[in-house]
Amino acid sequence: MRFGITILPEYTWAEAAPKWRRAEELGFDHAWTYDHLTWGGLPDHPWYGTTPTLTAAALVTERIRLGTFVTSPNFRHPLSLTREILALDDISGGRFVCGIGSGGGIDSTILGGDPLTPRQTVDRLAEFVALLDRLLLEDGVTVEGEYFSTNNARTRPGCIQQPRVPFVMAANGPRSLRLAVKYGAGWVTTGRKSDDFETWFASVEELSAKLDETLAKTPKPGFERHLALDSARYSLSSPEAFEHVVRRAHGLGFTDVITHYPRAEGVYAGSEEVLTEVATSVIPRLRKELAYT
Repeated sequence: MRFGITILPEYTWAEAAPKWRRAEELGFDHAWTYDHLTWGGLPDHPWYGTTPTLTAAALVTERIRLGTFVTSPNFRHPLSLTREILALDDISGGRFVCGIGSGGGIDSTILGGDPLTPRQTVDRLAEFVALLDRLLLEDGVTVEGEYFSTNNARTRPGCIQQPRVPFVMAANGPRSLRLAVKYGAGWVTTGRKSDDFETWFASVEELSAKLDETLAKTPKPGFERHLALDSARYSLSSPEAFEHVVRRAHGLGFTDVITHYPRAEGVYAGSEEVLTEVATSVIPRLRKELAYT
């Protein structure tokens, strides 16, 4: 079992830098930040750019993997994103992971235009990830798509990580799950939205079973399964709450879990004392007890 933490890009760098360092010092395997222009959970709060944040995080850490949670086609083009991925992969020394999803929320309409239908959203995701995959693997890519096009797109020097930076893909439906297995090194889910923990976890179980069905048709050894723990209740509300949800996630075959760095108030409100206790006492024990063989 691997453990990750998400640090929202709401802080000045003077405030954020100690949190990214702390995440590494506490032994987390990966650290993430949201990739939004505006996040619906904190629409009136300060918000900083994802790529500069992860670049700065790479410079104040040495070991921990760094990722987007998650990048979407809402305001990204695969070619401009490729340049940012190449830079992050280089600056981090091959520690960058690209989380990718279909997109939604405020970002889906903030730049104008009509909302897409669910089918169109997945169509766009399929085109987005297929082109991004090609751009990270090939040089001089020409594609004429419905949503994205390139004309002799040059993408040298390529990734440090070979054959390319890994994708961890968010997916719920059959088509997006197939895309996750085809292009991703792993899958991430937040489950379906619910304020009731048991209802939420039942949705996680349902989605995990759908992934099992997809992998049964298209086996992919070593495929990772990431669960964002904090959708129904904050997992760091207590050490006991964290251990409870991690054990249940392990029972469904999740290889990775992700919580959020505690905030002072509101969403994900908690204490750094609980974070420290979880990281220094609970996680080391769970690593041993829940090790996959």
